[in-house]
Amino acid sequence: MTTHPTIPDREHPPGAEPSAWAAVATVALGIFALMTTELLPAGLLTPIGADLSVTDGTAALMVTVPGLVAAASAPAVTVVLGQWDRRAVLTGLIALMTVANAVCAWADEFAVVLAARVLVGVGIGGFWAIAGGLAPRLVPARHVPRATAIVFGGVSTASVLGVPLGTLLGDLLDWRSAFLAVAGLGLVSFTLLLILLPPLPARAAIRFTDLSTLLRRHGGVRAGVLLTVFLVTGQFTSYTFVRPLLTEVAGFDAALTGVLLLGYGAAGIGGNFLAASGRDVRRTLFAITSLLTLALSVFALLGGVSPVAVTALLLWGLAYGGVSVSLQTWMLRTAPEATEAATSLFVCAFNLSIALGALLGGLVADSLTVAATPWFSAAVVALTAAVLMGARPRPHRKESS
Repeated sequence: MTTHPTIPDREHPPGAEPSAWAAVATVALGIFALMTTELLPAGLLTPIGADLSVTDGTAALMVTVPGLVAAASAPAVTVVLGQWDRRAVLTGLIALMTVANAVCAWADEFAVVLAARVLVGVGIGGFWAIAGGLAPRLVPARHVPRATAIVFGGVSTASVLGVPLGTLLGDLLDWRSAFLAVAGLGLVSFTLLLILLPPLPARAAIRFTDLSTLLRRHGGVRAGVLLTVFLVTGQFTSYTFVRPLLTEVAGFDAALTGVLLLGYGAAGIGGNFLAASGRDVRRTLFAITSLLTLALSVFALLGGVSPVAVTALLLWGLAYGGVSVSLQTWMLRTAPEATEAATSLFVCAFNLSIALGALLGGLVADSLTVAATPWFSAAVVALTAAVLMGARPRPHRKESS
């Protein structure tokens, strides 16, 4: 299949490294803004639903819709805009997200919000898929692992910090203010990308056949996709409804939701660093799967007891904090010679799973009860262990087309 060469070290003189790291941080900020935008409704589901006169299950479509669109746009944008300058594509996509958030903040109809969330999905899928392979073009080869970790750190930080902060702001003011704040963050990111990101002309275009070939011929990549589907779908089956779980099941006052989610986020940041420091990604994913299944099961069984609910929430955050960096590491170690193609498949699977989780959780919440969602989450997450039993992230062998 077609490979995607990196830029030689000679294009990165030592004196240029400070500006290169600034560019890396700016790309990470863009991913953070986009992923916070995608997941923000999870922390504000009840007030949004009440204001727009829809059920919690229907309001969860605000997570499902952009997830589905992002899953499709990740490979589509990478292929269709494969010959475009990467800086132009990234700034355009972040601008699209900024406008969409502003529309959400001012919308009076749920249908308008969903339409804007479609634009959010396009921005998320395209930006993340392209940004995931930029590290070799921004820093010397010896710094690529660190730069990649920083870029993808925007994903985990959005889940464990961006959403809790947005929820807290929404509780202090209102949910529309939270969306306006993320729109402002998008504007800052847009400006910094224009200033700090160098021109990045396309070096090699990806074809749709490259993606299908990589998926078809490499068991490690297929395993990575399955791991992503089970872990992320399981997570968002209940995390999409974390606010009603905390208020209706655990019995906490709505004003405490933001604070509780900040605790979840702090634990998640710790989990991210622990996972990133692990040398054996397979063992790390086993540990994450076990802890996440345990936390969700405890919440499902004893979530009505407030101290137990808090403990389970912190363990939940600790476990999920390491998910994105571990899955990302699996994919990059599996396909080191096709990082952009592997990243596109990973982003597609990740966002599709967010959508599937939100959809499954919505069906459970509306047909049974919100309290049942952690049981379904734990069951789906537990399936990850079956995949890990027979899979290892073996490097992908180069193939010629």
